[in-house]
Amino acid sequence: MEYSPPPLFKQGPSALARLIFFVVLAIALLISDARFSTLEIVRGMLGAGLYPLQRAALVPRDIFMGAADLAVTSATLRSENRKLSDKNLELSVKAGDAAQLAIENAHLRALLNLQSRATTEETPAEIQYDTRDPFTQKVVIGKGSQQNIQDGAPVVTEDGVIGQVTRVFPLQSEVTLLTDKDQAVPVQISRTGLRSVIYGTPKGDTLDLRFVPISADVQAGDELVTSGLDGIYPPGLPVAKVLRVDKQADTAFARVVCVPIAAVRGARQLLVLHYNLNQPPNPVEVEAAAAAKEAKENKGKKKPAPKAAAAAGASGASAPVPGSAPAAATPAAPAPAKPSEKAAEPKAASGAAAKPSKKAHAPKPASSGAAR
Repeated sequence: MEYSPPPLFKQGPSALARLIFFVVLAIALLISDARFSTLEIVRGMLGAGLYPLQRAALVPRDIFMGAADLAVTSATLRSENRKLSDKNLELSVKAGDAAQLAIENAHLRALLNLQSRATTEETPAEIQYDTRDPFTQKVVIGKGSQQNIQDGAPVVTEDGVIGQVTRVFPLQSEVTLLTDKDQAVPVQISRTGLRSVIYGTPKGDTLDLRFVPISADVQAGDELVTSGLDGIYPPGLPVAKVLRVDKQADTAFARVVCVPIAAVRGARQLLVLHYNLNQPPNPVEVEAAAAAKEAKENKGKKKPAPKAAAAAGASGASAPVPGSAPAAATPAAPAPAKPSEKAAEPKAASGAAAKPSKKAHAPKPASSGAAR
C-alpha cells in the first residue's frame, strides 16, 4: 500500500522547481534593473530604512576610534607644543626683522628720492576643473572679470608660483600652469643673482632654465625666484630649484633642469596677484609706437598726392584740340600768352626804331644837293 502524507504536512512544489523559479526570477530582475533601472526606487527605500541599523552597527567602531584618539600621550602633546612655541618665536623674530627692513627701505628710498615699490593685491580663488586638452597644463578657477581678475596676472600658493592667468571670462578664468611647454617666467638665482628665463617642458614634470652660459656659477640645489623685470611677477617669489646641471663643451649654454617648488598639480586653493608697477613706460617702445603712427599718417597723406600730380601733368601736357572749347584747366592758358605779348613788344620796338633810322638817312641827298 502506497504511503502518502496527510494533507496537514503537504509540501507543495518540489525543491528543484522552486530553485528554478527563483533563479529565473533573479536573472529577470538583474536584467531589468541593469537595462531599465526598475529597482532604483526600491533600493532607495531599503537604504533609507536600513540607515538607522547601519549607524547602530557602527557605534562600537566610533567608540573605539574615539578612545584611540583620546589615548594620545602627554609627552607627544608636550613635544608638539614645544615645536609650535619655537616656530612662533622664530616667526616673531623674522616679523621684527621684516618691519625693521621695511622702515629702513622707506628711509633710503626717501633719501634717494625714489618711487615706492609696486603694490600687490591678492584675490583668493579655487580650482574648479582641468581643461580637456591633454597636451596642455591648464586649469580653470572660479573667479573672472567680475572679480577684477586681470589677464596675465600671476597665480601663487603659500609655497610659490604655480602659473599665470591667460584667459579671462566673466565668472571664470583659465590659468596656464608653470610646467606648460609654452609658459615662460623671468627668474634669477638667489645665491648669485644670475638672471635668465625658465620654461616648461612637453612632459610637464620638470622645468628648463635656458640661456645660461656654460661658465655661469650654477649648482644643484640653487633656488630660483622671480626677477620682477617683466613688470608682471613681483620680485622674490619662489619658482623652482635646480635639479641637475649638464655642461657640454660643444654648446655655448648649459642645460639646467629644475623642479617647481610649489605643488603645481596638488594645489586646490590659490591666490591671484594684482601687481601694479609704478614706473614710466619703456622709451624704446614709446619711440617705436610713435614712429609707426607717424609712418601710418604719412602713408595716408601721400596716397592722394600722386593722383593729383598725374592729373595736373596730364592737363598741362595735353595740347588744345582745334575747334574744341576750353576745359576746366583754362587758368593755365593765360600764362603762356604773356610771353607772346612780351615777345611782340620787342618786335614793335624794333619796328619803331627802324623808322627813325630811315628818317635819319633821308637828309643825306639834300646835303649832297646843297653841296652841288
